Amino acid sequence: MTIQISGSRAENSHSALYKELLDSTSRLVAKDPTLWGHDAEAEAVIRLNWIDLPLSSMALLPELNELVSWAKESALTNVILCGMGGSSLAPEVIAKSYKKALTVLDTTDPDQIRAAIPASLRNTVIVVGSKSGSTVETASQKALFEKLLADQGLAASAHIVIVTDPLSPLDQSSRSQGLRTINAEPHVGGRYSALSAFGLVPAALMGVDVASLLNDAQVAAKTFTEPNSPAVLLATALFEAGEQNIAFCDTGSQTPGLSDWIEQLVAESTGKNERGRLPIVLEAADSPVSGPHLLIGLAADHSHHADLVVTATLGEQFILWEWVTALLSIALRVDPFNQPNVTEAKERTNAILAQWANGDKDELTPSYEDENLAIYSGSKASSLIDQFDAILANPSHYIAIMAYLARGIDDEIAQSRSLIAKKSGRGTTFGWGPRFLHSTGQFHKGGQQNGLFIQITGENRSDLEIPGREFTFHTLLMAQALGDGQALADRNFPLMRIHLKNREAGIAAIIAALQ
Repeated sequence: MTIQISGSRAENSHSALYKELLDSTSRLVAKDPTLWGHDAEAEAVIRLNWIDLPLSSMALLPELNELVSWAKESALTNVILCGMGGSSLAPEVIAKSYKKALTVLDTTDPDQIRAAIPASLRNTVIVVGSKSGSTVETASQKALFEKLLADQGLAASAHIVIVTDPLSPLDQSSRSQGLRTINAEPHVGGRYSALSAFGLVPAALMGVDVASLLNDAQVAAKTFTEPNSPAVLLATALFEAGEQNIAFCDTGSQTPGLSDWIEQLVAESTGKNERGRLPIVLEAADSPVSGPHLLIGLAADHSHHADLVVTATLGEQFILWEWVTALLSIALRVDPFNQPNVTEAKERTNAILAQWANGDKDELTPSYEDENLAIYSGSKASSLIDQFDAILANPSHYIAIMAYLARGIDDEIAQSRSLIAKKSGRGTTFGWGPRFLHSTGQFHKGGQQNGLFIQITGENRSDLEIPGREFTFHTLLMAQALGDGQALADRNFPLMRIHLKNREAGIAAIIAALQ
């Protein structure tokens, strides 16, 4: 299959920007680090090898074949992936697109983690992916699985596979433990790593033909420097549409879940210097988005609703959107490879954990409370509905719902996205925390300063200890939520936190209030 682009926004190949970006494609192939300006040059120098991945990752095939043979001989048929952001989003899309079973743990919610743990780990392979080798979520999950394996009399070396950059802390510690360790290309950023070991190791263990992914990407990439470049066409459309909000829908496509992967790639790459493009993931092509936006469909039958329709195989989509994002960043004049505000969120989490460890825990007073939930906001409103009306009365260009809850368990809360979009008339995103911190979290703080934020936290049904740590998963989850809340509050953004004392009843109350 070749990439197909259609829609009312698909005709822009005569614009000055199109010509500028087309001229930039040869420099991108040559890995010119000056494309994004002087300030981005130092980062770009060490982040451009994603361009070669469709070809260079072919060198991984013998190692992947050996890994698959080991897993088969060991009867490891259940695959669990521990990873955040770029380490988990691409494998999740691959699993959905190829209809393979994969459990993704990109959370610190103990309810979600507990639900992912099988009664016996004897037939389970746990892939732990972390580029830096120091991601707190992934390190905590690894420690938990090591303990669980030991409790069941199983050797970690017989069930854990590590994917990380060479010489990272995780690389060094895992090799010393005798764990199977596969190194990723270090000069590739996490969100551009779909076709690296981070995407391909889980794919191979699931039984996916990774060579076909790479071959499709290779063929597609050859068209990106040609006069009718699909990458340049899309980058030009995303910029010239002039809309901050871009809605994506993959329902009914060959690549279900791709919108979530694109969301991280575009939001985290472009959302800085108070500019960027904010992706909004839709449940269906006709779901309410609200507010000014560009709508991109990823299935052929989305043509009745979308401004642009992009159809392609998964390998083609991966390399296409990486190119589109890099080219769009040239037009926006931003560094597509750094993520300064993701680092900020991590630092605030660590500061709160240290504060709590010293026994210094602020007692917050709710502005509204009932038997199922407590609300922390600046409003004195005496009902849940009035609290929503009060927060939504604040002006904003977009609204972000951030649910620090259990994906797969608390899924009804996702209905709030379309309900708030319809109620407010503004573009509305929905993100699972802490997963979104590695995605739209960068845009929230670094992009256009025009967001309104609704956090949803909750008591867990049961907690889980983190081996070797003085805090639990629930404590870590709450520190991540409150740390991000501090970062938003310091910017004087409109912010409300709803804390669910009873998750099921509290979610039902929220949905009822919004309907």
